[in-house]
Amino acid sequence: MSDTIQNEAGDTANLNFEDALRRLEEIVRKLESGDVPLDQSIALYEQGEKLRGLCQKRLEDAQAKIEKITLGRDGNAQGTTAFDAE
Repeated sequence: MSDTIQNEAGDTANLNFEDALRRLEEIVRKLESGDVPLDQSIALYEQGEKLRGLCQKRLEDAQAKIEKITLGRDGNAQGTTAFDAE
């Protein structure tokens, strides 16, 4: 594995959503360019899968925290419920 990929592959678990998504977009651009050797493409794909999973987890965690405001008949806020509780 090249030094560049090794450095980019670092610890992804500590990335926030935006940084992980940015790295994932960079990987996609590199793979789409077709200028990457096969071995490097495989390593980039594996790193991309890890980043995709991380982004998905971060989104699921955020969704779980979102609360929906419930309104009373008078239109005023009455309380909150979990995002997916219906």
